[in-house]
Amino acid sequence: MPDRDGRPSPEALLKQAAREDKRGRLKIFLGAAPGVGKTWAMLSAAQARRREGGEVVMGVVEPHGRAETAALTEGLETIPRHTVLHRGHALDEMDLDAILARHPALVLVDELAHSNAAPGQIGGSRHPKRHMDVAELLAAGIDVWTTLNIQHVESLNDVVAGITRI
Repeated sequence: MPDRDGRPSPEALLKQAAREDKRGRLKIFLGAAPGVGKTWAMLSAAQARRREGGEVVMGVVEPHGRAETAALTEGLETIPRHTVLHRGHALDEMDLDAILARHPALVLVDELAHSNAAPGQIGGSRHPKRHMDVAELLAAGIDVWTTLNIQHVESLNDVVAGITRI
C-alpha cells in the first residue's frame, strides 16, 4: 500500500523483493566460436561450486568428444535425457520436466541457442528453442549456467534482454 507521498510501503517493497528473489539466476559462458572452451569453463566453475558444497546437476552438457571436457563431468549428477523421434531419427534431448521435478539449485544447460527436436509433438520437446526451456527453469527458481557462441547473440538479443531485464 502506498504511503501519502505515493511511494510503496516498506512492507510492499519486501514482498516484491521476496517474489523477485525466487526467480533463478542466469550465467552465460560466451565464446567467440565453437571449440574455444565455453563448456570447459562452465564445467570447471561447476566443479568449483560443487567442491564448495553447492548443488549442481547437468541438464545437458555436450563435451563434443573432448576428453578434457568430458573429464570435468566426473562427480556431477546428470539428469537423464529423453529420446525424441524427429524425422525418423531418435535424438536425445534435455528432459525439462525431470529437471523441474528434481528442482536443483543449479543446472548446467549447454548451447543456449539450440533448436529442440519435434516441439509440440507427442513425445517431443515442449518448446522449439532451448532458451525457452531455460526461461522456464529460471521462472521456477532454478539457477542456470549455459553456453553461447557470439554469432548467436544477435538472434537471441530480445530473449537475453527479457531474461536479464537489461
